[in-house]
Amino acid sequence: MSDLVASVLETKNGFHVDGYEKISYDFTFLDGVFDTNNRQLAECYQRWGRVLAVTDLNVFNIYGEQMEKYFQHYNLDLKVHKTKIGEKAKTIPTFLSIVDSMTEFGIYRKEPVLVVGGGLVTDVAGFACAAYRRNTNFIRVPTTVIGLIDASVSIKVAVNYGNYKNRLGAYHAPVHTFLDFTFLRTLPVAQIRNGFAELIKISSCSHLATFDLLDKYCEQIIDTAFGRLDGASDEVRAAADKINREGIHEMLKLETPNLHEIGLDRVIAYGHTWSPMHELVPKTPLRHGHAISIDMAYSATLANNRKLLSDEEHHRLLRLFSRAGLSMDHPQFDEEILDKGTQAILKTRDGKLRAAVPNPLGSCTFLNDVSAKELAAALRRHKELMKDYPRNGEGLEAFVDASDTGYTESNEKEAEALEAAAAEAGDLNGSMNGDGFVHGGHVINGNVNGVNGHVDPGDGHINGVAKKLANGSVKGLTNGVNGFTNGAKA
Repeated sequence: MSDLVASVLETKNGFHVDGYEKISYDFTFLDGVFDTNNRQLAECYQRWGRVLAVTDLNVFNIYGEQMEKYFQHYNLDLKVHKTKIGEKAKTIPTFLSIVDSMTEFGIYRKEPVLVVGGGLVTDVAGFACAAYRRNTNFIRVPTTVIGLIDASVSIKVAVNYGNYKNRLGAYHAPVHTFLDFTFLRTLPVAQIRNGFAELIKISSCSHLATFDLLDKYCEQIIDTAFGRLDGASDEVRAAADKINREGIHEMLKLETPNLHEIGLDRVIAYGHTWSPMHELVPKTPLRHGHAISIDMAYSATLANNRKLLSDEEHHRLLRLFSRAGLSMDHPQFDEEILDKGTQAILKTRDGKLRAAVPNPLGSCTFLNDVSAKELAAALRRHKELMKDYPRNGEGLEAFVDASDTGYTESNEKEAEALEAAAAEAGDLNGSMNGDGFVHGGHVINGNVNGVNGHVDPGDGHINGVAKKLANGSVKGLTNGVNGFTNGAKA
């Protein structure tokens, strides 16, 4: 919703226009958003008497029946657009399939689409709403840790295009976001850990009290899905709720003055300077949380070299990453990749590095005057430090599998070629590291732990794996930033 205040002034050669748009939207913490005892969501649709919901198929397989009973209880007709969504399906075809459902439904301009799922679903469906009649309302119900903690805060919506992440998008705020942490009960622990990284990000650079809580309860929070699993203590549940509320609040305070990213010095960009390369370089990509953890850990070493972060704070931060099972290094993180990542981010950040680093822990500063020689020296020292940590700084279940990836309904032939890639990801997550530690699970016949605990066999879709197309041609499926790809012929 917005109010526009504007002025129009005559100039010598024409007119000058100043327009100011007010953006307002709400967040509600509500465990059991689809519990018939909680009418808050239903009240958003009473005026319309019906609901168009866009959701991930895996989420619907678990919560679809509950959703249907909820809206039936309130006499609201429900239509569900189910999509198989992943980084490779965060595309224009997926976007258009949602647009087609909106047209078929006959959505009114101010009638809100209900979007239920992780950050990928809210990104694509949100972009469809931004484009449809240039501005269609939507309501967000995120179901993953990253969706709840990070994606829910931003008003950015987008799809990937070509070899570029989030190349086409918009700034489009939902009218309401419902934050229901009970969805985490069915989320695999690998995805809990993946989202935990985002909380380290914001707390280490902007909210020391939250960092202290993460440090105190790290393993318990991950093991109990933020206190939502049966048997979690009241103490852990209370700590997790405080962490979530304070973390989201802090990110909102930082982002609200800069919703359209006019300012490029952004505290919440800590961990996002070199991380795009970490997500893209390995043959099987790293999960987002692990990629930004490598970036954050290396950036902390850089800050420690400059005496911006004390030795005690530096080691405390690295220990937290290690205890959480998050990655702090990767064998392919070398000086060449460091330089490529630096050159790529300079374009994104208008010619400046703007690397956010803790200074001290709980506060932030931005580095611009860092030479290639200094960056390389920091990387060499960082790799030496990693020898003192379990798995040489590598994370647990760090690689994407079918819980991170997907393909659109219209691309079913891709599944056959990509099932092997999903299995490969499972092998990597279950492989032995040099020191004998095991990452975790093994994938058999494409069956893996998926988003909110469910993935259909063969739905894995891995970036960078070539496939045989129906017409017999071979195409390397790649995904990269500024032309860097991790494609490999199958």
